[in-house]
Amino acid sequence: MPEQQIPKWTEIEHLPEWDEEFYDVYTAKKYGKWLMLKTLKPEYRDNPVFKDMLEKEFDVRYNLAHPNIVMINDFEEVPGLGMCIITDDVYGDSLRKLLDSGKVDKDILNKVIHQLVEAMEYIQVNHIVHHPLTPERIIFTENIHNLKVIDVGFDQKNCLSAADTSEDIYNFGVILGLLLDALGEEDTHLRQVAKKCVNIDPKKRYRDIQDLKLALDNRNNNKLYIIIIVFLSIMIIILAWLNSSHSPKGISEGEVSDAQVEQKDIDL
Repeated sequence: MPEQQIPKWTEIEHLPEWDEEFYDVYTAKKYGKWLMLKTLKPEYRDNPVFKDMLEKEFDVRYNLAHPNIVMINDFEEVPGLGMCIITDDVYGDSLRKLLDSGKVDKDILNKVIHQLVEAMEYIQVNHIVHHPLTPERIIFTENIHNLKVIDVGFDQKNCLSAADTSEDIYNFGVILGLLLDALGEEDTHLRQVAKKCVNIDPKKRYRDIQDLKLALDNRNNNKLYIIIIVFLSIMIIILAWLNSSHSPKGISEGEVSDAQVEQKDIDL
């Protein structure tokens, strides 16, 4: 009797709360493994412009590899849905839902401060043009609450502008402020970081993601430069002393000869 084959696609379920302006999002099983599907809304599926847009997003995101960014696995036709971007299963709650339901905690705050910033830096380094960072686009997976940024990247440039970086920093500040408010957190340092991120004057925000990371760690580039300068100064002094006549290696040849004669006398 032949073995019964597992159907390719099963348990396809629409997730309305995940939908985007032009896309519908589904959860489904492919050969028994949970995945997520992103596809054009029915009214856009036959439009060449939107079809190209979906395919370009796949091309941009396919090679991204970061633990806090949703990974894309494939781009294929799914019965009843058309062409779909296939991603890892990241079913869980958005940061927006956690905020609205009062379920945020210090662990969520810590992951936003570290993991979200790491994902932002990765996006910047790879010059990925992306939608604004919002609580709706930050997912904490079910059970273990891994942070995942979704809907990342629809184009790639040779270089992102300073304005792109500043916008990310601003949006991070908004998110950080919302979290601090929800937690009733009075951490003065984090409040100051959030305030600087959302300064109405972009020139008064952090210059780049690296500056933001240093600020979150309660450090800054000036302190780092001072430490480096002090360290180098000490090393120069040590090297100068080792090459001077006062160092252990600074004994003259005559002194060495006298010492050798004295040692021979002792041996005799």
